[in-house]
Amino acid sequence: MTATAPAPAPSAARVHATALLPRLALVLAALLATLFTAASPASAHAALTASDPKDGAVVATAPSQVTLSFSEQVAMGDDSIRVLDPQGRRVDTGELRDMCSGNVIRYGTALHSGLPGGTYTVAWQAVSADSHPISGAFTFSIGAPSATSVTLPAQQAGGGPVGIAYGIARYAAYAGFTVLVGACAFILLCWRRGAAERPLQKLVLRAWVTLTAATLAMLVLRTPYTGSGKFGDALDLEGLQAVLETKTGASLVSRLLLLGAAALFIAVLFGAYARRLPASGTAQGDADGGTEGNKEGNAEGDKDTSDLAFGLAIGGTVVSAGIAATWALSEHASTGIQSGIAMPVDILHLLAVAAWLGGLTALLVALHKVPGIERTAVRRFSTVAFVSVLVLAVTGTYQAWRQLGSWSALTDTSYGQLLLLKVGIVTVLLAVAYLSRKWTARLADGDTVQTPVKVVAPRDVSRETEPVTVPADPKRAAQLARQRAARTSAHEKRVRDADPDRAGLRRSVLAEAGIAVVLLAVTTVLTSTEPGRAVEQEAGRNGSATAVPDRAIKITLPFDTGGQNGKGEVRLELDPGRVGANTLHVWADAPDGKPLDLPEVKVAFTLPAKDIGPLPLVPDRAAAGHWSSSGVQLPLAGEWRIDVTVRTSDIDQTTVQKTVKIG
Repeated sequence: MTATAPAPAPSAARVHATALLPRLALVLAALLATLFTAASPASAHAALTASDPKDGAVVATAPSQVTLSFSEQVAMGDDSIRVLDPQGRRVDTGELRDMCSGNVIRYGTALHSGLPGGTYTVAWQAVSADSHPISGAFTFSIGAPSATSVTLPAQQAGGGPVGIAYGIARYAAYAGFTVLVGACAFILLCWRRGAAERPLQKLVLRAWVTLTAATLAMLVLRTPYTGSGKFGDALDLEGLQAVLETKTGASLVSRLLLLGAAALFIAVLFGAYARRLPASGTAQGDADGGTEGNKEGNAEGDKDTSDLAFGLAIGGTVVSAGIAATWALSEHASTGIQSGIAMPVDILHLLAVAAWLGGLTALLVALHKVPGIERTAVRRFSTVAFVSVLVLAVTGTYQAWRQLGSWSALTDTSYGQLLLLKVGIVTVLLAVAYLSRKWTARLADGDTVQTPVKVVAPRDVSRETEPVTVPADPKRAAQLARQRAARTSAHEKRVRDADPDRAGLRRSVLAEAGIAVVLLAVTTVLTSTEPGRAVEQEAGRNGSATAVPDRAIKITLPFDTGGQNGKGEVRLELDPGRVGANTLHVWADAPDGKPLDLPEVKVAFTLPAKDIGPLPLVPDRAAAGHWSSSGVQLPLAGEWRIDVTVRTSDIDQTTVQKTVKIG
């Protein structure tokens, strides 16, 4: 008689993996905390391109209004633009003026009449079209600059504790979506019997709860996140109503409605579909060779569930794509160039991420919690992961090109640097995935080469002679049945753990899952960072700064005259950057960011293609570190070279240049 084998001592590898899990969780938690606290407040796609009066301008008479121009569409309210006098009192009417026309995005507010001389502060706040809050401030003076007592808050829009909480909710939403979609795809595409397994059911349900809770948290925190930055405003019903009228609010509500449909999908998957599946023993017998009767029973089970599985696959795909669209329609993909192409590409990218990383999570749970996962399921997931990586490569390349715009943005902008970090993490993840594929191949070889091993333990005579009786008490009988099932499950798990191929696969999949968590964190921060293309357009750091209709050209040029205090940078703004009359502003900054009052600044314009120039210009000093000149005439369109000569002492000077496109 075959006896049950005694529980073997756990292998060193398994003990190490078990001990590693808590440490891995702590490391990942610390990493997430670092990412969300060290990252700057969410920079948006939109940027302030011009203002009237301009930053640092000194005007002779009081203006009747203040206007702001942006690179992309923004949402503003009546209190979005505040103008404060030197004593900190508001001097604007508090009524927002929408002055947008065509490609020009401009808002303003009227000022009270009879304003006295002095320095005035303009503080503004808005929400860009890709859902991220932006804010800023600048000053202008009437008559002459003066001292001001205005103190602006150091915390930018979208920062502080509310910003951190909102960022954590964003991460939880991405993680919940990835696991929810990926685990369901793993069940339907790789291992249908998994629908009846309790560990996978718990995984999917927890992912659904996480995504739902995170979406609700983002909806409630949206008002303080884009406004005051105070948690108390989360209970402001008027603010919540205003959020629901925005594109982001509509996307969050749509996501909640789609999650209701997802709940119905989960109920069918783990209810009607799981009950129609063949018994686990039949499925396992078929996977391992089985008897002819088992194969016939499995075929009948497949026939009974094929129609329902097809319907679940179609419905699940539609719901998953809909949830992914709530991100694509409200964030970076919805703004900028080629948005009509970028949004469906973004949906494909999110679905591929979920199929790969979410399926990986489901596989990890199955390998650790389910004793009888078939080897064919592992091979099928290997194929799904390979296709997902191909889709990610294509869609990711397009997104990188669209958001960067130039090679320099890859290294000179925060977005490009985060993208490089993400590529590095993906490379490491692919290397570990390659090891997993090797273990998968060994499992596949085992299907045809290896044979089941019977584990024989020392005989227990007392068990052999003891008759098996069924208690009359139904409760006692049910208890004994559960105990026998637990012993059987424990035995199967010990046999499974004794397989070195499966143990190796579990370790490599665990490493993949840990790296995937880090990758998801970096991706979350990346989605809240201003794209490199927008940064370079704003700062003028392209090889050729491109003129945008009715928007000023801005360039930044570092310089070094070689003498003492000879390093710094000059910022040049040419408004409107078109053929004809323009207004020129030049600012000089020291390395510490403070204004640098240079002895002399000269500017020259040259159009090499038409042999025009150089056209010399000496701007007038407007304030410390600020020079300006009006009526700068540029007669023709083309690639104009701007030469800026700066002198830091009687003998130390240098000339820096940049080419810009004048339309």
